[in-house]
Amino acid sequence: MSTTKTRPNRRAFLQLSTGAAVAAAAAVAAPLALAQAPAPGAPARGPRALRIGNQKGYLNLLKGRGTLEKRLAPLNVSVSWTEFAAGPVQLEALNVGSIDFGDVGEAPPIFAQAAGAPLAYVAATVPRPQSEAVLVPPGSPIRSIADLKGKKIALNRGSNVHYFLVKLLRQHGLQYADVNVAFLAPADARAAFERASIDAWVIWDPFFAAAQKSLGARVLADASGVVGNRGYYFSSQSYAAKNPDVIRIVIEEIEKVDQWGSLNKDQMSSELAQLWGLPKPVVDVVVARQQFGTERITRAILAEQQQIADAFLDLGLIPKHVDVLRAGPPNLA
Repeated sequence: MSTTKTRPNRRAFLQLSTGAAVAAAAAVAAPLALAQAPAPGAPARGPRALRIGNQKGYLNLLKGRGTLEKRLAPLNVSVSWTEFAAGPVQLEALNVGSIDFGDVGEAPPIFAQAAGAPLAYVAATVPRPQSEAVLVPPGSPIRSIADLKGKKIALNRGSNVHYFLVKLLRQHGLQYADVNVAFLAPADARAAFERASIDAWVIWDPFFAAAQKSLGARVLADASGVVGNRGYYFSSQSYAAKNPDVIRIVIEEIEKVDQWGSLNKDQMSSELAQLWGLPKPVVDVVVARQQFGTERITRAILAEQQQIADAFLDLGLIPKHVDVLRAGPPNLA
């Protein structure tokens, strides 16, 4: 991605999804196994870096604990972190070479692949449909999805909730064109929600839970029975190819945090409340509806992504057909 041949035009890239990037993950098809330090007597590798871009999510726990840094120290790998408000801007950072690894929702990789910017899927979360929802103000007259027709709905362009809204409307006999979509980042959407300048807001946790607790936002529908709402962990193709040992360790450490959290939800909530700067009752809501688990990229998972790509092409949200399977690792299960 550092060459002019693979980097897409920046203006076109931003028009597609406020920034994104996706391509095959050929170097990381191996099982999520422990990567060993160099054997005694083996030539030592020079210093390496791992620059992680994360959202306000569970990667914060990994950052806060410092366990990843300890695991990577014997490999002479330094770790740095940058937090982003949403997935599309994370993928833009990957595309311009600012980060090497990150977490993102379902839709941003589709916009990214359509823009031609290479990244590698390296793992996926289990589905988490209860962690995103359509919210309306507590006194809103909107009581059903059908009531959204003609209404102004805010969402982050190219994010996981973009596809959720598309599918939700179709399930209830509406088309995407039947609503007025306002593309707003989470902070701007919350401000618009508070001012009542939008009728509904499609958003994910922890912004979702914070709006429920502090604004009295009412859930019109979450993603249960609509979309899976998986999260994806990604790298660049070049980084994954050169550093498969680093990628495997990162995913392994994420899985450790995931499994610990599933068994220690109250403690997890306390830690996240501190890291996020949110009241614990808000984070309790987030953790209570969270589904835990990290999975390898499979043919079935990429088939889910293909459905998203096809839907976005039908709506004219991306300019060309995206073959997600071709972007996956070899020897898919």
